[in-house]
Formats: sequence, structure tokens, C-alpha cells
Amino acid sequence: MPAANDNLLGSYLKDRRAKLDPASFGLPLMRRRTPGLRREEVAQRANVSATWYTWLEQGRGGAPSADVLDRIARAMMLTDAEREHLFLLGLGRPPEVRYHAPEGITPRLQRLLDTLEFSPAFVRTATWDVVAWNRAATAVLTDYGTLPDGQRNILRLMFRDSRVRAAQANWQSVARFVVAAFRADVARAGAAQNVQSLVDELCATSPEFETMWRDNDVQTHGDGTKTLHHPIAGPLAMEYSAFAVDGRPDLSMVIYNPATPADKERVAALIRSAESGQ
Repeated sequence: MPAANDNLLGSYLKDRRAKLDPASFGLPLMRRRTPGLRREEVAQRANVSATWYTWLEQGRGGAPSADVLDRIARAMMLTDAEREHLFLLGLGRPPEVRYHAPEGITPRLQRLLDTLEFSPAFVRTATWDVVAWNRAATAVLTDYGTLPDGQRNILRLMFRDSRVRAAQANWQSVARFVVAAFRADVARAGAAQNVQSLVDELCATSPEFETMWRDNDVQTHGDGTKTLHHPIAGPLAMEYSAFAVDGRPDLSMVIYNPATPADKERVAALIRSAESGQ
């Protein structure tokens, strides 16, 4: 008898296939007895035997390989979420990560950032490039809008920007944490090749970065509390948290929340000062 997971996999494939529009695949719109693509059409697109694919849908095809599941996912033009579900059913694990270059953020996500009036917040990519921020981040952290696209990288700022370095209460500890969390994010996103030029650049220009990078430490960003030394407001106690952006595995949102009412008022004063141009 087929295993329970084989039945679930077969049922999922059959359901996905029935919901596919033949026109989207350039197939002739002839009369079809059932909706969606035929098994033979999926098998041909995936370069597998039609008989074996039929058995797979019937829960008796045996365990498919990751390569075959990947070909079926492409043949059906599955989304990343659908592809992950396919692998979980077929192999009991998610597929290997595939890094996608960032495509910017939606207006809705920017509006969410803007609602955080007194909490500096930004959105970063898996390679730690800042792609969106709010006015509190501009006033408290960095005026990202004045930086060229290629320079809005948190590692570059941490190791190359004297103002960012001076803002850290314990730069050595913070920098080591940043490098370890960056390494973990890059590996999780499958983006090692995409950041190699950045790593080479920082290793060549910063002995401190080179030492930390060669330590091979990894950490998750998580949450915590840190003190920032602002050149105008002085010490600011901030609680920080990082969140994955649902549906966008390439993005994370980082939020700094003032730890006390006094810190909130100092942030508010910085925002008012920035808006008045003082």
C-alpha cells in the first residue's frame, strides 16, 4: 500500500495540475474532458515518463528525487511556497534555497514602516542592503537617502562609516555580532556567491572585518537591547527586533523601539529637528 505521504503528494500534484490553465503554457485550447493540464503534458514538460508520473499521482511511484521534484515544480510553474510544499510532501524537507535578487518593496510595506512614528525601522535584503526605511531611521540611525544604492549596506556602514562606528556603545561586540548574523543570513538565502565581492572588498580594506569573517561565527539576529550614542541626543536605549517579511524570503524588517519614555521623547525631538532643517 502507498504510504500516507505518497497519497498526500499524489493528491497535491493532481490538484495543482487540475488548476493550471493550458493557455498559460502555450497549449492548444482543444476540448478537454477535465480541467487543467493532462498528465502526459506535465510529464513531457518535466522530462519524466508519463507512466511514472501517473504512478506518482496515484501514490505508487516511489520516492522522487529532488531533481525530479524541481523539474515538476518548473513544469507546473509553481510559486516558491508551492514548490516548498511539494518538497515537504515528497522528501520531508524543504528544497535547497534559491537566492533571488531583491525587487524593491511594495507601497504597503513602506506605509507600514511609516506608521512606526518614533521607532527607527528599515527593510534589508538577505545580503544586508537597506532598501527601505522610515523618517525615524533617518533621524536616529543613518540618512540612507543620501547614500548611493551600493553604499546602503549595513556591513559597509559598520566597517567603513566613522559615524556609524562611533554610535556603537561597544563597537567590537556589535561588529562581531553583525558579521556572524550576516553570515547566517547569506547562507540561509543561498547568496554566498552574490556577496563574495563585498566580502573581498571588506577583507582588503578592514583587518578587523577579515579577522571576524575568518572566525566563521554564526548567529541569528533575534532581538535584544542596545545603546546608541547619537551625536546630538546622546545615549539612546533601544530595543531591537528583526522580522521576516511574509512572502518575501529575500527581505527582513528591523525595528528599533525606544526603551523608555525619555528615549522616545529624545527620538521625537530628533525627528522634529530633522524636519525643521535644524
